[in-house]
Amino acid sequence: MSKKKVYLENAKRKTSIAKAALKQDGAGRITINHVPYTLIPELVYREKLQELIDLIGPENLRDVDISVNVVGGGRMSQICAARTAIARVFTDYKKSSVLRAKLVNYDRTLLSGDARHTEPKKYGGRSARSRKQKSYR
Repeated sequence: MSKKKVYLENAKRKTSIAKAALKQDGAGRITINHVPYTLIPELVYREKLQELIDLIGPENLRDVDISVNVVGGGRMSQICAARTAIARVFTDYKKSSVLRAKLVNYDRTLLSGDARHTEPKKYGGRSARSRKQKSYR
C-alpha cells in the first residue's frame, strides 16, 4: 500500500492567515473553509481564485485536492492569502521552475506574499498620519 503525500503551506496577507493542504490522487476539488471555491457568492472573490487556477492550468489540478483554511482579516485579504497559499503549495508539489517563473512574471505576490500592512496609530491624532489642527491667530 503506497502512502499518499500531503503538502502543506502557509500564507499571510494583512491580518489573514491561510493554511493550504494538497492531497495527491484527488478529484480536482479546491475548497476554502470547507466550501468549494465555485460556491463563493461574491463574483470578485471567485474571479480572483479563478485567475490563479487558469494560470496554473485546470488540467494540472485534476488529480489533486486542495483545501484551504483561512482566519482573520477581511474577505479580500482572506482570498489573497488563500491565492498565495494555493500557489505555494502547488509549486511545492510540482517542483517546476517553468510554472514558478510563470507565476512570478504574472504577479510576484502569488509566491512571495505582500508585505504591506496598515501603519499603526500614533499619539496626537485620530489615525496614523493625521494630527490635530492648530490656529496661530
